[in-house]
Amino acid sequence: SVSRATLRPAGKRDAVVMDGKYEIVSLVGTISADAHHLHASISDDECAVKGGHVLEGCVVRTTAEIVIGELQGVRFVREVDTRTGYRELYIRDEG
Repeated sequence: SVSRATLRPAGKRDAVVMDGKYEIVSLVGTISADAHHLHASISDDECAVKGGHVLEGCVVRTTAEIVIGELQGVRFVREVDTRTGYRELYIRDEG
């Protein structure tokens, strides 16, 4: 659970900071040597769920049970996509 969640909603530039008691109901994304990109869903004491891009500033309240898997033979990289202007995820074969 977290006592502070700092998330950026889809399509928004600014973060939303939520202080309180929230349960982490999902955390998904990618972690690589050059970048990370995570999304979280959290629920409040009435089971209302909110989510977005995870940003710096989240504070674990009790525990955060996180399992990380590693894929062999591929490399995750972020490169600027000329169509979007954003650093998008590319999966490169290292075979």
